[in-house]
Amino acid sequence: MKRRGQGFKFSLVTMFLLAVVLTGCGNNNTVSNTNAAATEAPAATNAAATEAAATAEPAAEKPTVAFVYIGPPGDGGYTYQHDQGRLYMEKELGIKADFVENVPESADAERIITELAQNHDIVFTTSFGYMDFTLNVAGKFPNVKFLHASGYKTADNMGTYFGKNYQASYLSGIAAGKMTTKNHLGYVGAFPISEVIYNLNAFTLGAQSVNPDVKVDVVWTNTWYDPATERQAAISLLDKGADVLLAYQDSPATLQAAAERGAFAGGNDSDMSKYAPDNYLTNPVWNWGPYYVKAVQSVMDGTWKSEQYSGDMADGMVELAPFGKKVPDDVKQLVEEAKAKIISGELDVFTGPISDNQGNVVVQDGQKLTLEEVLSMNWLVKGVEGTIPQ
Repeated sequence: MKRRGQGFKFSLVTMFLLAVVLTGCGNNNTVSNTNAAATEAPAATNAAATEAAATAEPAAEKPTVAFVYIGPPGDGGYTYQHDQGRLYMEKELGIKADFVENVPESADAERIITELAQNHDIVFTTSFGYMDFTLNVAGKFPNVKFLHASGYKTADNMGTYFGKNYQASYLSGIAAGKMTTKNHLGYVGAFPISEVIYNLNAFTLGAQSVNPDVKVDVVWTNTWYDPATERQAAISLLDKGADVLLAYQDSPATLQAAAERGAFAGGNDSDMSKYAPDNYLTNPVWNWGPYYVKAVQSVMDGTWKSEQYSGDMADGMVELAPFGKKVPDDVKQLVEEAKAKIISGELDVFTGPISDNQGNVVVQDGQKLTLEEVLSMNWLVKGVEGTIPQ
């Protein structure tokens, strides 16, 4: 990927025009800009100052950065964590980035990404459904760097980034497997895509590692953030007898529904304990900030190159939320022991033997799935009650 030869500052006039374009299309998308107006330095008042000004090296211009969000930063989940990463990057690098929230995974995304690419050096697109739209725009703007979260398509000026959040899903499964009294867990799945499938499987394997008799019921909501739909899915699992739930959406609806029934639950993406502290389990958490600093800094240094970056628990991109107040110490200890093994490399989540829920051995004894095999997973492990919609 080729960086713009001379980075530029995003002027207030340009920002105003972009905001008009984005808001004039009748959508809920809003562009937010935190760039302050440039102020002119006072003129030198003496010869020494004039000479110093003439010989001083000009300050290096920083790249302009934009983010495209699937939801609002206030969702308390996935988008919230990305926005926290943006703020961390701003603080560390002194760069004020723009973002557009509530961008649907549709042709509208391509329009917005295109508009941002016209006035930014780096564009982060933060949801799987933006993949093809990002790739299309990257082909039109070879001097802009595009970073797409969770996808698998790249170009000379487009890379991908994500993390092995299934490691934390496995640990959440250990906690759930120990906390259930009915050996019946529930999983509120978002979309039946590989990302959700391998996290569901990891959760199940973690639970089975401490409770071989456990089963996991799955319900697909086909949502990322729809509290009403997700709540109904959670209730349906509770009605079937599940007493511990985990959800792969951005809202706390599953946790709240479980708490009303006295069941334990966890959410996804961020620490959701505040929504039901007495019934909170734990769940995977994203920590995007260090990656955003690394990526933007590499552009500034001229060392950026297209890659498929996958963070993990060892480098801190993937974390586990603090345990709920009623999770006992012996369960915490089991999880912490497994976490240490994952970080050291001693424990690989997808090491065979592993069978699917149709009775087929898909990972032989001692075999480990490659990252590519994990990222393309389209089968459910033994113990999962449910199917993958076609």
